[in-house]
Amino acid sequence: MISLFKWLCPGMHVKRWLVLAFAGLLLAVSGTGLLVQSVPVERRAVLLIRVEELFAPEHLWVAGSLLLLLGLAALYYGSYRAFKSVVDVLTPEECTRLAEIIHTRQNLRRGPRIVVIGGGTGLSVLLRGLKEYTSNITAIVTVADDGGSSGRLRGELGMLPPGDIRNCLVALADKESLMEDLLQYRFKSGDLAGHNLGNLLLAALNHMAGGFQEAVQALSKVLAVRGQVLPVTLQNVVLGAELSDGTLVYGESSIPRCRKPIKRVFLVPGDCYPLPEALQAIARADAVVLGPGSLYTSILPNLLVRGISEAIARTRAVRVYVCNVMTQPGETDGYTASDHLKAIFSHAGPIVDYVVVNRGSIPTRLKVRYRREGAVPVVADTEILQQMGVKVVEGDLVHESNVVRHHPGKLARLILELALQERRAGEPFRLSSTGSNFRSGYL
Repeated sequence: MISLFKWLCPGMHVKRWLVLAFAGLLLAVSGTGLLVQSVPVERRAVLLIRVEELFAPEHLWVAGSLLLLLGLAALYYGSYRAFKSVVDVLTPEECTRLAEIIHTRQNLRRGPRIVVIGGGTGLSVLLRGLKEYTSNITAIVTVADDGGSSGRLRGELGMLPPGDIRNCLVALADKESLMEDLLQYRFKSGDLAGHNLGNLLLAALNHMAGGFQEAVQALSKVLAVRGQVLPVTLQNVVLGAELSDGTLVYGESSIPRCRKPIKRVFLVPGDCYPLPEALQAIARADAVVLGPGSLYTSILPNLLVRGISEAIARTRAVRVYVCNVMTQPGETDGYTASDHLKAIFSHAGPIVDYVVVNRGSIPTRLKVRYRREGAVPVVADTEILQQMGVKVVEGDLVHESNVVRHHPGKLARLILELALQERRAGEPFRLSSTGSNFRSGYL
């Protein structure tokens, strides 16, 4: 109640316009009364008591029309100026674009519900594209990272690694360019060398807010994130791998350095539980997307958290795996697209309906550079994929830049096309033992 009286304080620049709007409402009601002759003339508004002396009875409709128009004009102008006074204070830089902003956000809220599971750079690439079409996005992100700034903060502060979470928050930020420059800033000297500001901010919020999930939620509000970003679990987990020779390796950053084929990966402890919000998002989704991202260190760690793969198996959503464009040294050397899918199936079961593969050309200069690092384009062995019971979605998905990555817009449109066609069908496609080939109309 007290907050309502504050609107009457001097200097608010709102009262005058509210009074004008109220006066306009009275005039409009009075004019309407004259037009419909709903009450006797002597009982109408004070301004109209002697109106019959100014107009002949047969001309009262003229007075009614004039008062109605004048009242509506005053009501509109007073309401508009009162609203504008408030908006000018809250968001002065966006006041002129307010209608556009409201229209855009309302459209985004009506978009399909997309759950994206993974980590690293690949996940943030897809999120950048998706946020232009829907704000009903849930990014479920691995927390097994132990390298770089995230690893140092994890070891020194005992917190969950913030790096992959930060990348996703920046990708979904409403004003990405400005916030990306700020949160991705990396210190180059002193005790903070190697840390970036976003990780340190999450570390501070983790302490201030009382937990990592609360820290992520707080930063999400600051960035006006379109959607939500969830750590797959709040438990401190370590990623381990069994190599082809039986060797056991622990630590996400240590696995690729071994340069040996990976037989399987696992989490320690193995009974970690996911966030309930993650399971709810998967159950309500129109599409669940795995990747793009590092197969063994970004995607599979999420599927190993108890309940995640089971939730994907039960969901009515269309389930999509986005295969990487290039192999990853130390993880997927020599892998084809079907090899990637076999690894997912062996760890989590047949939880994929569609596999997205790139058919676009990669510039020669980039292929030469990547080959020096031990990476080559992933071969899309479509026939084997179909024999595994999935549909294959092909397209030119490469983004022309100094690195080989998926094009955010093309990949997002493809995912949305799959989600919307399944939504229109009412019942998601569940694949039999034989698949078929599908080419997106967007590509």
